[in-house]
Amino acid sequence: MAVLGLDHVQIAIPQGGEDRARAFYGEGLGMTEVPKPPNLSPTGCWFESAAVNLHVGIDPDFTPARKAHPALLVDDFAALRERLESAGYATRDDKPIEGYARFFAEDPFGNQIELMQRL
Repeated sequence: MAVLGLDHVQIAIPQGGEDRARAFYGEGLGMTEVPKPPNLSPTGCWFESAAVNLHVGIDPDFTPARKAHPALLVDDFAALRERLESAGYATRDDKPIEGYARFFAEDPFGNQIELMQRL
């Protein structure tokens, strides 16, 4: 018996934040919104890109995740960073990790997101 992989990551956002989530995860990161199963809550939204599934869910007691975060692999580090910064999202560098270019961004709710490209 073994863990085989990661199905999805869920990010919490406050009530009513779906449009801002769509702007960041859809337009900013270039992920595609996909329909949620009809038997689940109609709030929140789901995104995918390649083999990555990201679920954005409403938390009535929302607090931003400033330490715990997804680290998303990207194929054009510089272009993505430019697109996010041009859209008004702050980015920041962190300590280097061998074999990667990387930076952090915050979604519109203060959740930390790491963006990485293998070198």
